[in-house]
Amino acid sequence: MLHSRPTVNGYVPVHGGSAVQPVRAVTRTHPRVRGGLAVRLVSLGFGLLLFALAIVLILESKLGLSPWDVLNQGLAKHTPLSFGMANVAIGLTVLGLGWSLGGAPGLGTFANAVLVGAFIQGLTSIHAVTALAHDGLSVRIPLLVVGIWLIGPASAFYIGADLGAGPRDTLMLVGSRRTGRRVGLVRAVLEVCALAIGIALGGTFGVGTVLFAVLVGPIVESSFALLQRSPLAASTPTHTPVVTGE
Repeated sequence: MLHSRPTVNGYVPVHGGSAVQPVRAVTRTHPRVRGGLAVRLVSLGFGLLLFALAIVLILESKLGLSPWDVLNQGLAKHTPLSFGMANVAIGLTVLGLGWSLGGAPGLGTFANAVLVGAFIQGLTSIHAVTALAHDGLSVRIPLLVVGIWLIGPASAFYIGADLGAGPRDTLMLVGSRRTGRRVGLVRAVLEVCALAIGIALGGTFGVGTVLFAVLVGPIVESSFALLQRSPLAASTPTHTPVVTGE
């Protein structure tokens, strides 16, 4: 059962005595950026710009689609939907699932849908950016690595604005809260599931796809932790959520 009780060095006092029993703290939320609406809007926009840049770097590496894009591609092969419309359909489905589990959409959800695409369009219109796809592996491998890494701080800043996460991030956060599992683990499971279904539907993948699926969860979780410990984060509650067994 979930209780929110004060802890002492990771232990909860036992009623009627001074003995204590160990408990396990579980992360079920995300860091929140300190400041008013203007600061949070800047954090949202900056995070979404970083997110778009990460997607473009992964795309230009030509080393594999992201797991969700493999799923989009697979769905498009078996339906009248185009790749883009398959992306929309899956996004709406995931949004509905996350909403039904308690993750209501917000301004950031709709900003994600509009701004990421606009930023990607702008970045891919720059010839110097698209020309990177024609370079050798010595350039494209770092593009992939940097692109995957950037997903972490991008997610931390735009979700940390606390104005609503994108469909997949909402499902990640709701899943973490409901299962009591680490954010990184839940994100990794979602990515692997999307990849598996996409491959079953005939989507194509590469080494970059596998690396993304395995690494993005821990990268996002570590970025959450770094932001939470930084001066940019709002203060955390004094009562730590813990799980105790009956």
